[in-house]
Amino acid sequence: MSIRQRRTVFGGLVGISIVLLLAIMGYTFSVDGINLPEAVFMTCFAVTLPWTTIGFWNAVAGFVLMRGSDDPAGHVFPQSREITGSEPITTSTALAMCIRNEDVDQVHRNISAIMARLCASGYADRFHVYILSDSYMPDIVREEEAVFDRLRLEWAGRMPVTYRRRESNPGFKAGNIRDFCERWGHQHDFMLTLDADSVMAGSSILKLVRIMQKHGELGIVQSLAVGLPSASAFARVFQFGMRMGMRSFTLGSAWWQADCGPYWGHNALIRMKPFMEYCHLPKLEGNGPLSGWILSHDQVEAVYMRRAGYECRVLAEETGSFEENPPHILEFIRRDLRWCHGNMQYFRLLAEPGLRFMSRVQLLLAILMFIGAPAWMLLVTIGTTAFVFPDIISFSMKPLGSAYLLFGIVMTMVFAPKISSLLDVLLNPRSRREFGGAPAIILGAAVEVIFSMMLAPIMAVANTIFLVKLFVFRKAKGWVQQSRHAHSLPLRTTAMHLWPQTLFGLVGLTAVFSVDNFSYGWFLFAAPVFIGPAFAIPFAVSSSFTPLGRFAARHGLWQLPEEEMPPVIVRALGLPAITARGEAEQFNEAYRPLSTEQLIDMDLEFDTIRRA
Repeated sequence: MSIRQRRTVFGGLVGISIVLLLAIMGYTFSVDGINLPEAVFMTCFAVTLPWTTIGFWNAVAGFVLMRGSDDPAGHVFPQSREITGSEPITTSTALAMCIRNEDVDQVHRNISAIMARLCASGYADRFHVYILSDSYMPDIVREEEAVFDRLRLEWAGRMPVTYRRRESNPGFKAGNIRDFCERWGHQHDFMLTLDADSVMAGSSILKLVRIMQKHGELGIVQSLAVGLPSASAFARVFQFGMRMGMRSFTLGSAWWQADCGPYWGHNALIRMKPFMEYCHLPKLEGNGPLSGWILSHDQVEAVYMRRAGYECRVLAEETGSFEENPPHILEFIRRDLRWCHGNMQYFRLLAEPGLRFMSRVQLLLAILMFIGAPAWMLLVTIGTTAFVFPDIISFSMKPLGSAYLLFGIVMTMVFAPKISSLLDVLLNPRSRREFGGAPAIILGAAVEVIFSMMLAPIMAVANTIFLVKLFVFRKAKGWVQQSRHAHSLPLRTTAMHLWPQTLFGLVGLTAVFSVDNFSYGWFLFAAPVFIGPAFAIPFAVSSSFTPLGRFAARHGLWQLPEEEMPPVIVRALGLPAITARGEAEQFNEAYRPLSTEQLIDMDLEFDTIRRA
């Protein structure tokens, strides 16, 4: 099936699904015609449907690929199949790590581990490390200068290291990369973009380079970055859910996006010449909240690269590419709101000349990802008001059979990526073992579903408040530094940030339970919406509690495959989630049959080590 045919089929399935769901809702409201509140309710529902239906059909396509192909990642990225792993590296690649007021020791640890793996490969002379700093805090700047000067001396004669700090940071991260391009970009064929929390196996980096060497039509190859084992309870549950959902979702999306794939801003290999020539981001004119430097630069750079005629592909393999996820909900919200602001700027780019149709669709979907939050909140508010105060808002509905049917279909669609990936893991003996065994997987998945249902409305409230501030009061947060270490949240700080969610949840639950015509059918709709926000503060504090995270790591709760048999580079990081299990000797035994030459050859070839 050609790419055009795939997109036609996929788009048709998504479109038909949306029409059918709206038809069911229209039928439910068709007693006396559709009044204004019902029309607004349906409009809000329609805004939330694109991502719901796309996620469902991604899951279906991904599940078919996982169960029907020996190499699903190669099926959606044919160029990757042509690499044997023995091709010589003949090109020059810059490892560009962008940092801003980060934990310097962590950055040193991560980049040193990557460099060690590349040196073991014998191709160290084909790489050059660039530490690109936008830091401004004096203590951190002094530490950076000392640590990275020492790093340069440590690796002298093996791999060159360049540290550069900008005094000001126009363009934020995209500007940081642009400054690198102008100074050193012409010296290299490719650039591997890395964040401060990025870690990649040497073998994974070499595979990306070999693919791009062989195929000049590729402009960006995005690796599938997965979360590093974490000692944070919040991150452990979140990452477990991501691994359960991303397997089918990513493969499904790669099947129809194909050469118009994503770029997530890090852990991706980029062809330097077209990037420097065609991917220079504009500064958006005006003084409004959507003007200025583009925050979510990555997807824009991908659509510009595609406009220039180069392909953007994702290598949907879950090995060898890692990142760290936020350790608690406040940091998770902060990161999400930055993405939300950046994605809203895409409104200014939808009409940009020369973009491919698929690229415009991707920009629009990126906007809808966050616009769906206030639409969902308004839908819930209207529905609850109609139930509690029927004299204010009146719904004329048929018997609830069609409403229950609609609710069931939507919930199935929402959880389809997790369900399909969970089935694939349970049906695969090796995957079952890596995730801790069937009982642990099922228990972990059940807890993660509750976790997700708590988290989703909390995030929806945060995004809605942010978008109201952005568009009504024209206030924006800008770019702030990130906290990456697991730590317990203070109750007072948490309450200061999450009181709006708590208020929303308590008011909603009080309203639903206070009415005379209370029904368990309506409670089924309202409970997932209001319970999470109502308990947002204890949820946030408990999920950040560090002893709970260490306990979960020690006993393998929400286990990732990298904890069952840690790859070489993960072991090199000395992560608390790995050391907490107290099984270092067991890990050593697993690797002992392998010779030094085998370890160097395999490096982080996780699958090969597991087979050994």
